[in-house]
Amino acid sequence: MIAYYPMLKHLHMTLAMVSLLLFIYRWSLALAGSGRLQQKWLKVLPHINDTLLLLFGVLLAVTLQMSPGQQPWLMAKLIALVLYIGLGVMALKRPGRNQKLIAGVAALAVFGYMVGAAMTKSAWSWLA
Repeated sequence: MIAYYPMLKHLHMTLAMVSLLLFIYRWSLALAGSGRLQQKWLKVLPHINDTLLLLFGVLLAVTLQMSPGQQPWLMAKLIALVLYIGLGVMALKRPGRNQKLIAGVAALAVFGYMVGAAMTKSAWSWLA
């Protein structure tokens, strides 16, 4: 299974980038109050992509025999993922534009933290 590691890693990274781009697009539509946010593909595609992103993340962890309990950076990344999802929901669904703006910026910061944790293999992320 380790032979598939480079492919799994690159798929995971690609899906993460697609997830980020979809979030930014949907967030910009939400900030503009656009009805396009209700398009079916914008309601379905992000969930499919994020499910695949999580699946490949789990496959990476299994391939490398990593456990969040043994890897503090991985546990921190999973906790940050829950926070990112919550902030993303707020950025897309809050009634006030200022609330959407603040939640979206916070979601992007958390996403950046997760990238840093993955790259540095440290729960301190970019501060390591």
